[in-house]
Amino acid sequence: MEDKKKLLASSYRQLLATAEDKYTTEEIKLFRTVFSNYEQVADPEAAFDGMLRTLGAALILQQEVNLGKALIFAKLFFGAVHCGFLSYDQAQKMADPTTSKLLEGLMKTEDLSNTHSSAMESENFRQLLLALAHDVRVIVILICDRLYMLQNIMNYPEAERDQIAREASFLYAPLAHRMGLYHVKSQLEDLSMKFLHYDIYKEIAKGLNETKRSRDAYITAFIEPLKKKLADAGFKCSVKGRTKSIFSIWNKIKKQNTTLAGIYDLFAIRIILDAPLDQEKSQCWQVYSIITDMYTPDVKRLRDWLSIPKSNGYESLHTTVMGPQGKWVEVQIRTQRMDEIAEKGLAAHFKYKGVKGEADFDQFLSSVREILEHPDQDVTTAMDDFKLSLYDKEVYVFTPSGELRKFPKGATLLDFAFQIHSRLGAQCVGGKINGKNMPIRYVLKNGDQIEINTSANQKVTKEWLSIVQTSKAKAKIKQLLREQTNADAEIGKEILQRRFRNWKIEVDESMLAKFVLKKGYPNIADFYTALAQEKIDIMKVRDDYQEYYRKEKRLVEDNTQPQSAADFETTETVETQTASDDVLVIDKNLKGIQYELARCCNPIFGDPVFGFVSSKGLIKVHKTSCPNAPQLISRFGYRVVKARWSGKSVGNQFMATIRVVGRDDIGIMTNISSLIQREANVALRSVSVDSVDGLFQGNITVRLDDTTSLEALIRKIRTVKGVTSVSRY
Repeated sequence: MEDKKKLLASSYRQLLATAEDKYTTEEIKLFRTVFSNYEQVADPEAAFDGMLRTLGAALILQQEVNLGKALIFAKLFFGAVHCGFLSYDQAQKMADPTTSKLLEGLMKTEDLSNTHSSAMESENFRQLLLALAHDVRVIVILICDRLYMLQNIMNYPEAERDQIAREASFLYAPLAHRMGLYHVKSQLEDLSMKFLHYDIYKEIAKGLNETKRSRDAYITAFIEPLKKKLADAGFKCSVKGRTKSIFSIWNKIKKQNTTLAGIYDLFAIRIILDAPLDQEKSQCWQVYSIITDMYTPDVKRLRDWLSIPKSNGYESLHTTVMGPQGKWVEVQIRTQRMDEIAEKGLAAHFKYKGVKGEADFDQFLSSVREILEHPDQDVTTAMDDFKLSLYDKEVYVFTPSGELRKFPKGATLLDFAFQIHSRLGAQCVGGKINGKNMPIRYVLKNGDQIEINTSANQKVTKEWLSIVQTSKAKAKIKQLLREQTNADAEIGKEILQRRFRNWKIEVDESMLAKFVLKKGYPNIADFYTALAQEKIDIMKVRDDYQEYYRKEKRLVEDNTQPQSAADFETTETVETQTASDDVLVIDKNLKGIQYELARCCNPIFGDPVFGFVSSKGLIKVHKTSCPNAPQLISRFGYRVVKARWSGKSVGNQFMATIRVVGRDDIGIMTNISSLIQREANVALRSVSVDSVDGLFQGNITVRLDDTTSLEALIRKIRTVKGVTSVSRY
């Protein structure tokens, strides 16, 4: 116990001695007041361990971050409350407003971590932590506390060590990276790796140590003549080389599936130019020219982010050259302005996943970096203005098992149910939010724990579309409504057929279709649905249909007159057809009907086809070989109509896509494009090509007359040198 008291006193003196902004007499008195309460603690030895951790984390905050004394005192009061030196109310009375607010944030995040530790390795948990912390300094305190725990991991029980290291790797290191705390981040990554993957860490460290002398010598041999060349050319610049961290090297080994010896870019050379704004690009390219005169470049690894910067604002020129001894070396060329932009968090790896073009977030990171790199500023006042408004558009909630889910702001309990499972959403009648019953309209809040209540008798309604916010829920509700309508249509059809059969009434399908239209229904499916939902009286349908049938029959008989052979016209299909005629015949020789060619199979003239009546009454034409055909025919057979092409495709052209695979030879796509353009009645619409490992795969969309033209074009493309396969896509 006496040893721990001495260690605690030593840590306390070190904290006071290393502060750039010296502690006042009142602040030192506050420290002593907190520590003087140790006698009232039930377990003084455990409490001293906790306060050692508190002072250790405070020292890291002071040396690595230096964002003001409020963070130090917030950590001190939090540790004192946690160890039993003070009650939370006592700490709040002793703290100033800023410290009090930070202490409140620390208490909230501790409750969250203790309750939902199973979700801590997810990206969503990091975002929820940030959302609940409100002030970014709370996150900084947590990061430094975790670094202290890692530095002293062997002092913790064996059962806790693995979790400490894993949380540092998955949660706190990425947060440190995004906060701009690069030195802290590197320590978190390397220390957690050293514990979790000791053998790999030791092997990489040993390999780096064995090659350090030769690597340093190589960097010097590469840089020195380059520096001289650049100086002789009149450039003001700094040239430096840096070895990558063990953790980042390990990531490369895993990504490239190789060994340490197989990683050639263990270090990178960075050239930072002092150039006027209007000469930046030209000077970078001039330096590139000097480097490539000295060393042979790999043209495939040139990255030009000067001409077109990345969407996040990153500007630089990267190249890889063959240096001395036949080794590849990565060289980055940029100006001081470009380097400052990259270092202030605007590069892509400083942005949170899924956030693109968030001006507030860019400004937030840039401001935090400015404060971190200029500790002489009035940081205490400045940091008070920072709020993590980035997450105002998102809400994070938990399932009963502690799994974290993300939703847009305004999402409801019904959205949650549909995200968990479609069936759960369809049967949702409400739920329990943090143990309290709530309706399906309840709007989700950060940290809610949700349990869904269901009923097998629940039925989806159109009103639900106005309740949900997520596209997944809306799409599923629309699908369920369609399925419900289709099921009702089947029931309605069965009702009509059964009742008409009982009444000995024969149903004429074409006559029934005309009758339905006369009754004001856009299609027969809507008529059947209304019948199933008892919106129409079946007895009235019987009477109206019979009356309509008698009138139509009488009209046909009255208009039927004997015809001479000269006036006779066949009702059979006429196969020949002029350019002004429809090329598609629907059902029983009907023409002039509105239709669309289905996008799922893109039929063209000559393909075997059928028609499908959509819910809006429009006929969509599919190939009989369409992947959707079996389902459409089996589930909605009553909406399928016959269709076939008639005559010749004169004056009509159709879109078709051809899939081409071949060797990635120079000019091969030019040859294919030229061939297509020479073809009569064939128009090239678009070309999309991917090239991988010496092979190319291309989708070519053309407009042509029919299947005969398409098959002829495919045969000709097969003759192009380098093409290995051609098929209709």
